[in-house]
Amino acid sequence: MMVMEKGIDSAFEAVPVVETGTLGKAIAVLELVSTAQTPLRFTEILALSGQPRGTLHRQLSHLVGEGLLSLGSDLRYEPGMRLLKLASNAWAKNQFRTVAEPHLKRLHDRTGETVHLGVLHGREIIYLDKVESRQAVRMNSQIGNASPVYCTGVGKAALSVLPEDRLADLVGQLSFQAYTPNTHLSAAALMDELLAVRLAGYAFDREEHESGIRCVAAPIYAQRHGVVAGVSVTGPAYRVSMEQLELWAASVCDAARAIEQEVDVRLGPGR
Repeated sequence: MMVMEKGIDSAFEAVPVVETGTLGKAIAVLELVSTAQTPLRFTEILALSGQPRGTLHRQLSHLVGEGLLSLGSDLRYEPGMRLLKLASNAWAKNQFRTVAEPHLKRLHDRTGETVHLGVLHGREIIYLDKVESRQAVRMNSQIGNASPVYCTGVGKAALSVLPEDRLADLVGQLSFQAYTPNTHLSAAALMDELLAVRLAGYAFDREEHESGIRCVAAPIYAQRHGVVAGVSVTGPAYRVSMEQLELWAASVCDAARAIEQEVDVRLGPGR
């Protein structure tokens, strides 16, 4: 469940923009630059976005002018300071993260390993919070990064609580990529595991997203507030056995249930 996202520029495969409207296309460019592993040149953004040269030039100029992107002396684009400020404010004011925070810390106290809180966003899991391991070797995960739902513990836990129609629709949209030899590569294999996750109440990442990294995760489903999420304990395989993860599963589930209950109490009746 380690949040090591593949940089867009390292793959350098064209990703056509499907959003409609000027704002949607500009946001797609902003996301492309912001999620790239290294700053991108104009020609790289042009190849990745599939947008016309003139349109892309105007969008980049506007984004730089608004401080959402910055253009370095080497003519490479990267996230601007205004974007970082907006992200910081959004993180600090996120009510769900605030409610979950003390429960994440208690789970960390019980296990000593890295604890993550992630929410379902489309076909990805976005990590809202992290409590770092006390051990010398730690995770390289970052708050705000995204990971696929089908090969992460939090992702599979979140999928397990979706209504059948929504789950079928989402799984049908997935494009499976082999991150490790253990990654699910078909909808059928994923659905088989999700059945087991539903029965157990928790999910594992058995070195599926990154070799050498394991986790156990439990779903958080606050339906009235539209929250589908998960909490996990993650550690390196040499230090955390599958047997140890099984022992931690009850604590992870307890943390997830406590977060659900507090969301209902502190965030009110919802919609």
